[in-house]
Amino acid sequence: MTCWIFVSYFSIYNQTPRRVELNVGGEMYTTTLSTLKKHPGSKLAEMFTGQPKLRTDSEGRFFIDRPGTYFKYILEYLRSNQVPTQCIQDVYKEALFYDIEPLIKQLEDSPQIFGELVARKQFLARVPNYSENIELMIRIARAEAVASRRSSVIVCVVRTEEDAARCQDALSSLDMDKKSVVKFGPWKAAPSISDLLDCIQMDVEAKGYKIAFQPHVAEKGFRFKSHDFFYRFLFTWW
Repeated sequence: MTCWIFVSYFSIYNQTPRRVELNVGGEMYTTTLSTLKKHPGSKLAEMFTGQPKLRTDSEGRFFIDRPGTYFKYILEYLRSNQVPTQCIQDVYKEALFYDIEPLIKQLEDSPQIFGELVARKQFLARVPNYSENIELMIRIARAEAVASRRSSVIVCVVRTEEDAARCQDALSSLDMDKKSVVKFGPWKAAPSISDLLDCIQMDVEAKGYKIAFQPHVAEKGFRFKSHDFFYRFLFTWW
């Protein structure tokens, strides 16, 4: 979605008034130059410092191609130091873009951002090749989706080296049957296999896919309960 921020030359370069009118993604805002420049080190302040750094429209108004939906929260923070309690993830993205460091730090202390950056992301960083395996799952599912409503991907999740050794024969058996398996783990962190499965589903769904998972029950090659480590992720296409 193309979103614009418009600011007039007159508002910035005349001594009075210092009012700045903005059209942010179709939503109108009125503020002051001092509000926009409240944090001198920010990208937002830099946009309105010195010579114009933004393109202008036919009426001489500046514009920025950014989402405007959450700009009201950015503006409210600049006006009153009020940290938003709604749309935290989206406001955080905009705070990063505008490089408003005090707001970034306060949002990172919120449960939503703290949980994502410190807890979940740090856990996933300890799972070898996690991001690459997510992409591999998607490629396999798409390859099997031709003329089908659903496709599935077998996933092996092992938390410890001992679990990985126990699964080796089963993995070899599935390979002989020409069945693709995406293996996650092992990892050295507290979260369980169930926690990782939830993360996989969350991150694949974040890419726009509709998925669910269930234990994979194998017919052969398993000396243990296959559903302890093997799962089938189902992609629904239509």
